[in-house]
Amino acid sequence: GKKGRHRMRPMRPRFITIHSTANKSRGADAKTHARGMRNGSFLSKHNSLGFLTWHYSVDQGSVYQSLPDQERGEHADYEGQGNRESIGIEMCENAGNDAGQTIDRTAKLAALLMKRHRIPLERVVPHQHWRRIRYDDGKDIGFKDCPGLLLERGKRAAKWKAFIEAVQGYRRQL
Repeated sequence: GKKGRHRMRPMRPRFITIHSTANKSRGADAKTHARGMRNGSFLSKHNSLGFLTWHYSVDQGSVYQSLPDQERGEHADYEGQGNRESIGIEMCENAGNDAGQTIDRTAKLAALLMKRHRIPLERVVPHQHWRRIRYDDGKDIGFKDCPGLLLERGKRAAKWKAFIEAVQGYRRQL
């Protein structure tokens, strides 16, 4: 009922969107990002909600859920399909965090969410998948090079492929 959840917006998840925070500050872990979302720290004048919101924050040792899977977040593309139909997962990049463990934990979470919501592997996408057209002024600002942890010079290459293979492997184990 507050900040980024001041109105309920139901969603049927059909995609999983993978992000990384690009916040390398010491202490900017999953708990800090979840707390910041709860406190309204992630303002956005470019979407109808007024805040950035996502479903899960992940670091090397923890996962925090901030939105129910069936509630729309504001993490991908303002008022587009990425927000209307995808669960947003933010991987933390903070100083002292082990990126490899964070990526692995994210792959496990994505596999679990795929199973829970019957989402096929080809619908696990990077934030870069969604074109961003701002709500307030209609400006098309293109695609974002995110998640930085998994893209190589803005491209889906070996790191993204390895991540998707890990997701697929964990999905098979469930």
